[in-house]
Amino acid sequence: MAETLELGAGTLSIEDVARVAREGAEVRIGEAARTRIARGRELLDDLVARGERIYGVNTGVGGNVGLSVPPEQMELLQVNLLRHLGCATGQPLPRDVVRAATLLRAVTFATGASAVRPEVVDALAALLNRGVTPVVPRYGSVGASGDLMPSAYIARVLVGAGEAEFQGRRLAAVEALEAAGLRPIRLAPKEGLALINGTTVMTAVASLVWIDAFRVLRALLGGVALSVEAMQSPDLPFEPWVHQRKGHPGQIAVAAYLRGMLEGSAYTQASGGQSCYSLRCAPQGLGQAWEALEDGRAVVEREINSANDNPLIDPETGRMYKAGNFYGGHIARLLDTWKIDFASMANWGNALLAVLVDDRFNQGLPANLTPEPGLNSGFKGMQMSVTSLACAVRQMAGPSSIHSLPTEQYNQDVVSLGMHAAVTAMDALECLRNETAMVLLAAAQAVDLRGGPAKLGSGSRRVYAAVRQLARFQDRDRSMEHEVAAVSAKIAAGEV
Repeated sequence: MAETLELGAGTLSIEDVARVAREGAEVRIGEAARTRIARGRELLDDLVARGERIYGVNTGVGGNVGLSVPPEQMELLQVNLLRHLGCATGQPLPRDVVRAATLLRAVTFATGASAVRPEVVDALAALLNRGVTPVVPRYGSVGASGDLMPSAYIARVLVGAGEAEFQGRRLAAVEALEAAGLRPIRLAPKEGLALINGTTVMTAVASLVWIDAFRVLRALLGGVALSVEAMQSPDLPFEPWVHQRKGHPGQIAVAAYLRGMLEGSAYTQASGGQSCYSLRCAPQGLGQAWEALEDGRAVVEREINSANDNPLIDPETGRMYKAGNFYGGHIARLLDTWKIDFASMANWGNALLAVLVDDRFNQGLPANLTPEPGLNSGFKGMQMSVTSLACAVRQMAGPSSIHSLPTEQYNQDVVSLGMHAAVTAMDALECLRNETAMVLLAAAQAVDLRGGPAKLGSGSRRVYAAVRQLARFQDRDRSMEHEVAAVSAKIAAGEV
């Protein structure tokens, strides 16, 4: 079990989010944060007691803002906000995404700007610490007032509504809470709105996609290195001087990574002819993806640690701000740009496999990488599967954020569609990871046909060994879907 993470004591990193979402790290609310939270709530209660008109507390929300809510119905309003959003569709989001989103809502509340009670933050922490994960369908958010609908599916579990997963079982929320030793809470004015209003779920996806995309990129670069060696190509294109003349940090980083893979290789040539672009230009073609991920960290981590609902209250001065920090534009745009990088990576994998299997270009290896071509088709089917996946990634790479439509009585007249960008980024990355697994299987096969792993570079030898732990040499045709899945899972775990 990872050590406990204290919320509100400092800024959280992407890795902190993953520790809670995937490794089961427990969370607790720091005392300074608890003080801020309580102070923000006291200030809101004072404003209500003075008869102030406060959005989402004693008024309707969105297009209903002009309608008043009497004091005796303010708590009912908060529950109704969750109820009316219970119309999401699609397959449930992955468990780690929901756990990350639950954490990020607690992080937002730790700023004290959301004016919820400490009990609400403790209840979110309890879901994480006791292993209760709300069931959240993936479609319904337009990313403008944040991820209203998926966030409502998380929030309603706190009050005993909806469904949750606990110890591998999907249960009614009230049953899941009881099994975990928890009880439903009551929502005070503003708290239902605070729980749903923010960039919580899209940012959760972005955090985990950032980690996973780097793992896929490194695995793909491992496939590039194995392919360079299997085709006995020059390693001169990866020399530092070349990339320093261009100057792009991502290009320099990818070239350095490939040099580490190829160090000590007896397959590569020091000079000689020019290899195809998929081998020679990998730093220039994939370096921008590396660089975009590195640059994206700051955007994601700013959103992780932000106060992103509405209205916000300054716990120091008591001033209330009716604004738009719930708008998911930064995360939507970031995910859209990553999707384009995923498509470029998918194109690269497709090109690598095309060269490896074609005996016109693979420097003397047999057609389709099979020792007995004709009787056996070898990696011919896998090439078609790779091409199919590359096309799927390209289709999903279309930007989501430009497809805004007005909704919600024209109150949300421009929307970010950040959750659409998030879902397509997740799906595209899954396709890319599976494609990369196939490239690695083919590259390992090519190495064996060339002469085996003894001559590989120190880094690429480790990649080869990771693949061969799961998949043996293909001496004759066989179904390989389980081997593809196993290598893909190894990439997802960061073990390639």
